[in-house]
Amino acid sequence: MAQYDVLIVGAGHGGAQAAVALRQNKFEGSIAVVGDEAELPYERPPLSKEYFSGEKTFDRILIRPASFWAERNIEMLLSRRVTAVDPGKHEVTLSDGSTIGYGKMIWATGGSPRRLTCSGNDLGGVHGVRTREDADRMLGEMEGTTNVVVIGGGYIGLEAAAVLSKFGKKVTVLEALDRVLARVAGEALSRFYEAEHRAHGVDVQLGARVDCIVGDGRKVTGVRMDDGSVIPAEMVIVGIGIVPAVEPLIAAGAAGGNGVDVDQYCRTSLADIYAIGDCAMHANNFADGARIRLESVQNANDQASTAAKDIVGASEPYHAVPWFWSNQYDLRLQTVGFNLGFDETILRGDPATRSFSVVYLKNGKVLALDCVNAVKDYVQGKALVVGGLSPDKASLADPEITLKSLLPA
Repeated sequence: MAQYDVLIVGAGHGGAQAAVALRQNKFEGSIAVVGDEAELPYERPPLSKEYFSGEKTFDRILIRPASFWAERNIEMLLSRRVTAVDPGKHEVTLSDGSTIGYGKMIWATGGSPRRLTCSGNDLGGVHGVRTREDADRMLGEMEGTTNVVVIGGGYIGLEAAAVLSKFGKKVTVLEALDRVLARVAGEALSRFYEAEHRAHGVDVQLGARVDCIVGDGRKVTGVRMDDGSVIPAEMVIVGIGIVPAVEPLIAAGAAGGNGVDVDQYCRTSLADIYAIGDCAMHANNFADGARIRLESVQNANDQASTAAKDIVGASEPYHAVPWFWSNQYDLRLQTVGFNLGFDETILRGDPATRSFSVVYLKNGKVLALDCVNAVKDYVQGKALVVGGLSPDKASLADPEITLKSLLPA
């Protein structure tokens, strides 16, 4: 049986960064990364953006070239997944039946796209967007596709809609709630993006209730709504969230449910096992201490560093301001902080100029900013969020006044 000092399960952003961070922190023991895809670790956000649109080739979205891992003696065990964990024996079972022993383990598996539960969800032409294989499969179907239905008006769905509309496809976005981005943004930003997509020819339908996916027995032909109408589609993209991939850990006795519970050092309730990234349920200081799963590259990378430092004895509790981004058309949205529980918003600039920011406040304190084509606001606004500051509201609303000038001297 193979034995490693640190076994990293998951070859996405978190797993790759954990291996990098261990070596950066002078860890000299053996490291192996188990990944269920055949590919070396790669960036996932470009799958629905630059890679899908053809702006970047796959080699340009690799997190590191093959030589990097070899030079640092990091073994990549690809096309395999962990099916069982024995925390007592400190070993895992892989999908090929083999077992691997570990001293410490970092669980960085992320999650899989949440599937529709209605009939027709397994027809050909119905896709999630999580892996290179997903993106390549969609690209391979482009030639025979005229009509695309995107189910879900979150970041993934809107990014895919933007690229597909550029391809000249007739795109319909179906959002069950009364606005897009409803779970992550305020109404002003939602309405702005709805208008942008409609201006690009995308049919955005709100309060949309899907009954089922219809097809010819083999491939999708449309989406039936609850009123009986059918929207034609040769392709359906489902962007309704992810299901955290933690079953083997939970089965082994780890505390958790919607993800696996971790402490401030990303340690699970099982000895010598850490969890990071999309699947890690943690108390977040920027969410008033609420326990959340944070689905972002930044979080995966920061938690990877936290786990690595704890392993090498240089422990630092996880404390990182959250940030996100989304590219749609020529719009770059950059978000810093969480707007959870906001009671007021302030608009900086005019959305008609396509460069503006929305500041979210709670009891006068800055919680978060959404910045559209407003890089300076994003960069300077981070300090307002980290400091939990309460600037003058009239100054916040004036785009001619820089945010850095509102910081304490």
